[in-house]
Amino acid sequence: MTQERALTPQQQKEMVRKGNVATVESWISSSAIKAKFNEVLNKGAGAFVTSLLSLVKQTPALAECDPKTTISAAMTAATLKLPINPNLGFAYIIPYKNKTGAEATFQIGYKGIIQLAMRTGQYKTINASVVHEGEIASVDFITGEIVRGKRTSDTVIGYISYFKLVNGFEKMLYMSREEVEAHAAKYSQSYGADKRYGNSRSLWTTNFDVMALKTVLKQLISKYGIMSIDMQGGDAMAKAINSDQAVIREDGTPDYIDNEPAPDAPPQDFDTAVAQQQEAPAPETSEAPALEFDAGEPNF
Repeated sequence: MTQERALTPQQQKEMVRKGNVATVESWISSSAIKAKFNEVLNKGAGAFVTSLLSLVKQTPALAECDPKTTISAAMTAATLKLPINPNLGFAYIIPYKNKTGAEATFQIGYKGIIQLAMRTGQYKTINASVVHEGEIASVDFITGEIVRGKRTSDTVIGYISYFKLVNGFEKMLYMSREEVEAHAAKYSQSYGADKRYGNSRSLWTTNFDVMALKTVLKQLISKYGIMSIDMQGGDAMAKAINSDQAVIREDGTPDYIDNEPAPDAPPQDFDTAVAQQQEAPAPETSEAPALEFDAGEPNF
């Protein structure tokens, strides 16, 4: 009798990936989920789900994720009408390994925040910038107003965001580099893992300025921007900021797993996943393949 060989860990991972890809294909082709994507995206639904399939197939770490979390993250981006092509930088579906396995998180990009702000029709100006040494003379701790100075070096000392509404209301927010560092250490276990393991896996590590600009802009809008459901686009901005960097559960609840105690191994990083996704070939068709319905699909 021939003894069967046990699968290697790599072979086991590959089996999981193939099974998850097949599950995602089946679910997005089912009548219920296809109808939901059509409802929120109309004619753009075909291109969107094709882009989603391309990401899952071309990103091994994403293919390891629980398919329900992948679909939920994609549905969040679709509801916000933000493309998930990583080359565009509006929204991302990023894998994250935690204590229970791998799950997909929704992440909005810097451009996505700007896009949602523009859709409200209430922002006359909105911007975020890197601040160099000498460029800020003082900050009024009561009003938040900033007295500008002249740059004395190329050293980055902080980040500033600003907006002005069409009604004349304006606000700015400045965070020193140390304050942003503290924010990253508190809210991103993947960044903390980089610090512990001496790795460069997190975007906070490899492209700190990009994440800092997103953070200072997000903080400003969260505190002073338009996030009311009574105003056009305000509910979309609230949903985007509330869902950022979270696994979206089936009931729509965001679960911020990157803010949980880190697992023994370093978590999957943002950079590697985005790089893998950017290497994926552009989809050749705007229509998703028609596959069998799977009764185990998630509810939305």
